[in-house]
Amino acid sequence: MTTATFRWAASDGWTLTRRALLHWVRQPVQVLVGLLFPVLLVLMFGYLLGGGMEIPGGGDYKEFLLPGMFALTMVFGIEGTFTAVAADAGKGVTDRFRSLPMAPSAVVVGRASADMINSAAGLVVMMGAGLAVGWRWHEGFGRVLVAVALLLWLRFAFLWAGIYLGLRFPSPEAVMAVQILVWPFGFLSNVFASPADMPGWLGFLADANPLSATVTAVRDLFGNPGVAGSGSWAADHGLLLAIVWPLVITTVFFPLSVRRFQRLSA
Repeated sequence: MTTATFRWAASDGWTLTRRALLHWVRQPVQVLVGLLFPVLLVLMFGYLLGGGMEIPGGGDYKEFLLPGMFALTMVFGIEGTFTAVAADAGKGVTDRFRSLPMAPSAVVVGRASADMINSAAGLVVMMGAGLAVGWRWHEGFGRVLVAVALLLWLRFAFLWAGIYLGLRFPSPEAVMAVQILVWPFGFLSNVFASPADMPGWLGFLADANPLSATVTAVRDLFGNPGVAGSGSWAADHGLLLAIVWPLVITTVFFPLSVRRFQRLSA
């Protein structure tokens, strides 16, 4: 890729990123609901259910919960990505973009950039809410930055899954299916409870969940309780898996997304 081609692609990608950001500016209520809904979950689980939860090794449940909620918010972002991509594809907007003299990568790069900006903002809101309800990190700021990077790395991976599914199944029925399926995926993890407290087979599935790896890693990096998890190999190698799982997901869905986009209306 020449320098001129790269600049052309970057410029077109930024134009599509600005398009998405302007949509959010014109629909502030929708953006606010998306940012505040995870905060509602924190209040609900932290205060309504947290009093009856026991943490492996002891500790405050809110400090156990918040790192999991940060990661869960990153995964739930797949719903917004899928809905936006499916809406554009279903209305023919994506096809119109492809007919314009713009870089072929601009549509997917623009959507990815906009959603990563939105996810970073959502993470800031969540961390602020966590500090307000008593969550704290107990390690150095460098480890906190690594934890934030891992959370955004998880979001980046699921972003490409959302883009591919949105291009592949651009229908209202598919939107509902993704919204329904993402919840069991999020809850079948170590976000709300330790896999050690689950039945054997369920604990195994929770440990194997890519979300659980990131949660384990960021709990360790923040110095929050519950790091020991179930004592399984996955729980003992959370940092490694928090890097590898998103890499695997990105490696699978990034080329699928590009290929699907290139085949639209082919």
